[in-house]
Amino acid sequence: MLQAIGHILPIALAVAISSVPIMATIVILLSPKGAQTALPFLIGWVLGMATMVTIFTVGAHAIPSPRSDRRPDTAIATAEILVGAALVVIAIIEWRRAMRHPSDAMPKWLESVDKLGPWSAFGIAFALNARPKGLLLAIAAGLAIRAPDLSVGEAAIVIAIYTVIGASTVVVPIILALFDPKGMQPRLVAMKDWISRNQATVTALIFILIGVFIIGTGLAGL
Repeated sequence: MLQAIGHILPIALAVAISSVPIMATIVILLSPKGAQTALPFLIGWVLGMATMVTIFTVGAHAIPSPRSDRRPDTAIATAEILVGAALVVIAIIEWRRAMRHPSDAMPKWLESVDKLGPWSAFGIAFALNARPKGLLLAIAAGLAIRAPDLSVGEAAIVIAIYTVIGASTVVVPIILALFDPKGMQPRLVAMKDWISRNQATVTALIFILIGVFIIGTGLAGL
């Protein structure tokens, strides 16, 4: 189990520092409806993350294992290499696009997040886990959990650890803002401005590094 935890930690960290859910969280908390929609958004994000990684963990267990313990699990290793390569390619494409068209403006859909009701906030948060990079990270986590051939209980513990770490950057601001909304407001505004200016470069570098890590994990399994 420790091997699986070691593999999912950097993947969960990549989920945690993904700029889109963090920015959506900040926009919601700064909105007039923040107190009503923040918790549904949080629940949707956590449930979506846990659901996705569980689905891909179950799917990874459907991949045939080698008949001999001495033979490498080439199917899992190959899948990890492909997922890591896809993350690197997507990160480079998005970074080059951002460099050609620099802008501090938020995406149009993100600008409307502050107008969402509780159920819409829940749905948006759940759906954010189905973004291409989110899906690739969930697939990588599922493959990492599958690789050591864990029991159901051990896999559930690893999934819980992955979810807690991945959701931490959404959970912490929401909890702090609900307890101290006035004190958190200037911090949220400063964080929003910083992410708007730096998200393209920071996100690209992080996802390239995580992609390379996943590729390395796959190569080590061949």
